Amino acid sequence: MPKRRRFLAAAAGASAGFFAARSSRAAECRLEVLVDEPIGTVAPEIYGHFVEHLGGVVYDGIWVGEGSKVANVAGVRKELVDQLKRLGPSQIRWPGGCFADQYDWRDGTGPREKRPRRTNFWAGAPEWPAGASRGGPQVYDTNAFGTVEFARFCRLAGGSPYFAANLRSLSPHDFWQWVEYCNSPAGSTTLADLRGQDGEREPLGVRYWGVGNESWGCGGNFTPEEYATEFRRYTAWVPGYGQKLALVGSGPNGDDISWTRRFFETAGRSGRNQLWGWALHHYSWNVSSGRTTNWMEGKGDALQFGPEQHYELLAEADKMEGLITRHWNVMGETDPAHKTKLVVDEWGAWHKPGTEPFAEALLGQQNTVRDAVLAGLSLDIFVRHADKVAMANVAQLVNCLQSLFLAHEDKFCLTPTYHVFALHTAHQGGRALRTLATAPRVSYSRNGQSASLYGLNGAASLKDKRLVVTVTNPSLEMTRETEVVVRGAGVRSVQATTLTATDVHAHNSFAAPRAVEPREDAPVAGPAGLLRRFPPASVTRLVVDLS
Repeated sequence: MPKRRRFLAAAAGASAGFFAARSSRAAECRLEVLVDEPIGTVAPEIYGHFVEHLGGVVYDGIWVGEGSKVANVAGVRKELVDQLKRLGPSQIRWPGGCFADQYDWRDGTGPREKRPRRTNFWAGAPEWPAGASRGGPQVYDTNAFGTVEFARFCRLAGGSPYFAANLRSLSPHDFWQWVEYCNSPAGSTTLADLRGQDGEREPLGVRYWGVGNESWGCGGNFTPEEYATEFRRYTAWVPGYGQKLALVGSGPNGDDISWTRRFFETAGRSGRNQLWGWALHHYSWNVSSGRTTNWMEGKGDALQFGPEQHYELLAEADKMEGLITRHWNVMGETDPAHKTKLVVDEWGAWHKPGTEPFAEALLGQQNTVRDAVLAGLSLDIFVRHADKVAMANVAQLVNCLQSLFLAHEDKFCLTPTYHVFALHTAHQGGRALRTLATAPRVSYSRNGQSASLYGLNGAASLKDKRLVVTVTNPSLEMTRETEVVVRGAGVRSVQATTLTATDVHAHNSFAAPRAVEPREDAPVAGPAGLLRRFPPASVTRLVVDLS
């Protein structure tokens, strides 16, 4: 039977997952939740988002303008705000990304009709789709969407802003003046007056600040020693105006352990004392001839992929666990108390161009069940490392890379990644618990050679007497019958919600916005040992009421 037919048959057969009392026969998989072994609090910030002035993210995605026929609140797309608010509190990173490395925050202040128009960082990107307008705000930024507009958007969506400061082409003076513009008391300074003229008399209360972005690349091509010196200059004596500033350093590109070690050694105690978070970036992509580390080279297709591409993409995402532990250990060499936490402020799938929802959506791509599984396994990793990861930001929020939303003119839809975030928000504020997963590994062929991937994994958290367990099954063919064991507490009832489809290539679009949606099962009573069937290519949330 062809692999695709096997996937369809297995998914259909597992579409109604079930719980049952512990069977007399042993299940092939086992997931143990250890209630008495907490890891740390699951920060709401690990469910953060990323907004860059890139393609259709800001203009048309978020910002439609007050005079638009599209329903909006103060120029911000209302439907996007309403759906984002459902995900609970978090923070949103802006204005980049690489765009931040050329951005002057003053351009986004003052009367909108008088704001300067600037060439966007991404104006010359080779990935622009054919037929894209090359004269609109995606190429020549009008700066209609500036600091105050972004802060309002965050407030409307129930989030908080995380600003990326321009370290490559602006000075420390510009940085602390941006902080002053945002946070100084009403009427206290000329910049506070400017903020008032822009429509926000009271302080914006911005706590999170990235000091540069990808300083090893588009953010200046610095060495770690050079960046450490710049970081000390930018962070010396920055007033918070009542806010305890959380300053985030520009951390490594993936597995560049040397960048982390050399920065922490060079920054010294004075630099490290200013460092709240250390940013880690890791994207997942693959090509048919094998993994490439060059982001400009051809990547796999978002919609047309076979088993090898499916598993290779998930295997690349699964590397996040090792990246977190290795960088954490290196940080501990000079920061044994781990005062500085990890901030994974760019992560997600990156496919080749060709599936953009509209021509101006540069780096836009479709979002399938495979991407949902990638999001689920990544968020599970962050929960399992709640003691290390204080913040994370999926790239990006709308119309770009692994977005939660697609939006164009009056058209709008949620992606499968959005639904995974909606499942995961139940973890927010809970105590992450140690989980032990046992399952046969998934075997597949990589360029004709044998390879394998984890067979089942998940994460758990506890708040009061409500236990939340999230589980991903990456297999294209196998329904995983799993014994779920809760150690240290009794189980009163369990409710399951699953995101999957009969075809792993399934996705939502403007024409079919509800093709992929989660399915909720009725609550089931059960003992501490339960059986659950996890369908192929699925993300599942179990909400367990403990006795």
